[in-house]
Amino acid sequence: MSSKAKKILVIVGPTASGKTRLAVELAKEHNGEVVSADSMQIYRGMDIGTAKPTAEEMGGIPHHMIDVADPWEDFSVARYVAMAAACVDNILSRGKLPILAGGTGLYVDSLLSGRTFAAFAPDSPLRGELEAELAQRGGEAMLEELSKVDPESAQRLHPNDHKRIVRALEVYRSTGKTISEHNRETRALPPRYEAVTIGLNFRDRGDLWARIDQRVDQMAAAGLEGEVRSLLASGLPRTCTAMQAIGYKEFVAAVEGELSWREAEELVKLRSRQYAKRQLTWFKRNRDTHWLLWDRNPDFGNTRRRSTEILREFGLG
Repeated sequence: MSSKAKKILVIVGPTASGKTRLAVELAKEHNGEVVSADSMQIYRGMDIGTAKPTAEEMGGIPHHMIDVADPWEDFSVARYVAMAAACVDNILSRGKLPILAGGTGLYVDSLLSGRTFAAFAPDSPLRGELEAELAQRGGEAMLEELSKVDPESAQRLHPNDHKRIVRALEVYRSTGKTISEHNRETRALPPRYEAVTIGLNFRDRGDLWARIDQRVDQMAAAGLEGEVRSLLASGLPRTCTAMQAIGYKEFVAAVEGELSWREAEELVKLRSRQYAKRQLTWFKRNRDTHWLLWDRNPDFGNTRRRSTEILREFGLG
């Protein structure tokens, strides 16, 4: 595949900044398909609280990496990258433009970088053996063992960080390489794709907060309470990763009487604003991002035109 054929468009930004709509509009204009980079939209049955695009919002444009896992699954970044890369490559092979759109920065960066992940299965015999060993011997002893084979990783970890201690030992025992070596090797790889990145945000942060509040109100009106009750009734444990997401954790607490619905809604708004700040901090690290800033009322026509100019400069469109 030539370097030109590996060019893709990426649209990032905080929650409620209009990424999905712009992705769909640009896909229509540039023969594209959308690949979601949202760590919650991967889950089936979690539609309202993740602001998953409806069929109408998709506008007939194929969307990939949505509804690809069940909520009780432990979905890793490595699994996302493997599946999303296959989607992107398939779109490219058909002569179309892949448009990666979403707010999960780790997913975006890991997919673009070409970084590989040391293979592992959460239920592998080795994983089970190491977890049993840790339960018996404790974090201090296991960290000491790690320091003998991978002092670099051991130095960064706390004895209570059981998950990473087990992971580092698992990589070493299964590959003969330390996780530090593996990470260095993968960082040296050339990027998997050549990406032009457009970032969406509001000029005035208050306007973004208002959009977030409006979205939470819409979720509540659309039946988020019913969605949460249905997930719990299906036997999904409230402690699973998917149910820790903003919008679900708080509404679970309301379902179970720990918060009032009004308190849950206000808490979702607060945590969504905090999450948006973290997203912006992450995305602003990429100095090559073309930031397009909305006024209070987003002008998609103008932003679509400006995005098209950016794509043409990049050799697309």
